[in-house]
Amino acid sequence: MSAGVALVTGGVRGLGLASARRLAADGARVHVVWRSSADLAQPLRREFALHQADVCDPAQCERVVADVLAAEGRLDVLVHAVGEYAVGALESQDAALARRMLSSNVESALATFAAARAALRAARGAAVFFGCSGNDHTRAWRDVALYAAAKTALLVLVRSLAVEEAPHGVRVNMLSPGHVPHAHAADDTNDPELWARIPMGVPGEPRDAAEAVAWLVSPASRYVTGTNLALGGGWRL
Repeated sequence: MSAGVALVTGGVRGLGLASARRLAADGARVHVVWRSSADLAQPLRREFALHQADVCDPAQCERVVADVLAAEGRLDVLVHAVGEYAVGALESQDAALARRMLSSNVESALATFAAARAALRAARGAAVFFGCSGNDHTRAWRDVALYAAAKTALLVLVRSLAVEEAPHGVRVNMLSPGHVPHAHAADDTNDPELWARIPMGVPGEPRDAAEAVAWLVSPASRYVTGTNLALGGGWRL
């Protein structure tokens, strides 16, 4: 995008931060939401407008969007880069963790989009949600079943929103990274032994995710909605 206003949740680190910076480089006025990483957020005040909120709470989502609209008068792009991650066999996990995965990855997305819906419709804007490579296949997962189940549920939500919002001119898509190492990534994402199993032979970089987000919200993808763009170098195919 070359102008407009973007809201990026989970935007103070990792792929969210890379996406926020890429949108800003394209000329967007970027607002970033953070929940608990105050140490990472404060240095970014020179780059973005910052909002502290728990996006699992619909009231806090509504407050953030209201603040963006009060400051900017519009909202063109929503990038939702939020979602807790959990590793482990199902026999070591419980219902409480399952609820947390669903709340963090799915409920947060629904609450954030609900708060932004009217503004995105007014702007005929675009939304991008972060998934995970392989979440569009019905298959077994050894170590991240609860996380993958939550991201698969999110994909159903994204595609359903795409259908609902298409008549209003709002495009809704998912970006699903595989191994994209960064300073705050999970240990397995930063594991060179796993990188060796990627068909393309190398992991991705945060800039790859940022470029994909920029394309998905740009006029160049004006006829793309409901897609799940895999960013994994062939991982999980």
